[in-house]
Amino acid sequence: MSGTWSKDLRADLRNVFVEEWSPYTGALALVLVVIALMMGGMFWGVFGGLRLWGDWFNEFIGMNALLGVSPRLDSPLMHRISLMDITLVIGALCAALLSAQFRINRAPKAEYLRGAFGGTLLGIGASLAGGCTVGGFFTPLVFSSPTGWVMCVGLLIGSVIGLKLLLWSMEFMTWGNETSPPLAASETFTRIYPYLGVGVLIAIIAWASSWYLSDDKMLVQRGIIILGGFSIGFILHRSRLCFSRAIREPLMTGEGSMTKGLILAIAVGSVLASILFQREAVDPYMAIPARFWVGSLMGGVIFGIGMIFAGGCGSGSLWRLGEGHLKLYIAVFFFAWSGATFNSIVQRWDLLTAEMNFDLIEVSKLGYQAFWPVMVGGWPMTYAITGVILAAWYVAVCYNETTDKLTVV
Repeated sequence: MSGTWSKDLRADLRNVFVEEWSPYTGALALVLVVIALMMGGMFWGVFGGLRLWGDWFNEFIGMNALLGVSPRLDSPLMHRISLMDITLVIGALCAALLSAQFRINRAPKAEYLRGAFGGTLLGIGASLAGGCTVGGFFTPLVFSSPTGWVMCVGLLIGSVIGLKLLLWSMEFMTWGNETSPPLAASETFTRIYPYLGVGVLIAIIAWASSWYLSDDKMLVQRGIIILGGFSIGFILHRSRLCFSRAIREPLMTGEGSMTKGLILAIAVGSVLASILFQREAVDPYMAIPARFWVGSLMGGVIFGIGMIFAGGCGSGSLWRLGEGHLKLYIAVFFFAWSGATFNSIVQRWDLLTAEMNFDLIEVSKLGYQAFWPVMVGGWPMTYAITGVILAAWYVAVCYNETTDKLTVV
């Protein structure tokens, strides 16, 4: 009897820590973490943290002084989004170690150049849109803002353009396209990966607990963020959930399971978030960028091109860092640097600066904070519009899976 119990336990642990989760499991788990953060007065973001890293690099090399910008920089561990990004990478690393899937993956030489180019476009696009596929697309949709849908249109347009450009570059630029095998660790070292993963998990719990149990309110909140970011990274790795993949895969291969998982996440997340808004437990405007609709569309197009060349979006690039993909280290560096630099350059134009208007919403030269219930007169119409858009998207994905009519490559 005890043998059967231990066998079942090992099977369950393998399903959680080794076997790949379905996109639907990952989507639901992600939504639970996002809603938990919202209940704590926070939201999921990525680009704000990356931009801070870029600001620190510019400060280090003296570029901030050259640009005439003197930012007061937060500590990367105290900045909420930066801490979430750091722990997201650690969560993905832990998942990769526990499943013995961590590898130092080398890319062809040309891919590093494409990663740098794509990362640069990601930073510019995210600046214009007010966030990456998380802060400019997914989170606004959970917060019932049409801003996310406008960026989605831009992402689709950019992805089509990016795919055409990528194919052209691969056809006419033959240098450096030779593949390189992963840097294989010794079998003995690979066997200890799961133990290292357990060590990372214990360290994260200890770190989060020490801050959460402190008397400092800021550290208490940061303790929650540590667990939230770590959980998101773990979930994204286990389910391979990637927003850029959900956007580009139907266009490339016709495969739609990742897109369907994203649709499920938006559907469930937006409904649960709306309950919090109606109970006035959360401010709906805290995570809606002032970019509707010009900034969202322009930024979405540029970001869409960038994520094709980079091989990932904001969150997708970060969790692949934890998995060991060297190209994504290049892409993330240029993502952070270009985002910080572009923001610094256009700061004097007030292009991205948002100010509060008489209706107590933020307005910039690229748009304003758009909130469906205010725009359409309440939640019933908001639910109807969101449901119609999601249903149409789902039908289009299913149609494309069987016909390949919407694929562009």
